[in-house]
Amino acid sequence: MASTELFDPPTPSSIDEDLPSPSTSSSSSTVSNPDNIESDADREWRESLQQLELLLTMVLVPYVGKYFGRKFAYWAWGKWMTWMYPVQIEVTDPALFKSTGAVGAAVAAPAL
Repeated sequence: MASTELFDPPTPSSIDEDLPSPSTSSSSSTVSNPDNIESDADREWRESLQQLELLLTMVLVPYVGKYFGRKFAYWAWGKWMTWMYPVQIEVTDPALFKSTGAVGAAVAAPAL
């Protein structure tokens, strides 16, 4: 009897249990679960925040730091010169002075 149990042909009901039903496979491929949609939106939101963080840390912060660093360097240089030597430092056109610093910070390649 053991040999007949090993070689029993499958019954149609056992074949049907192994295969997925057509209604579940078509509905899962065409219509997503609302929980999956929400998780996809959360995943895309996190990816957007990560891209924004990279933009800020890799592009914006170095250029803003370079601009304010130059402003501080010019200010410190002016203070040093007035303290060390009796000279008066005057900026005749403040708008041109600021724009030159901004252009210089944007044009010069950041040192990596």
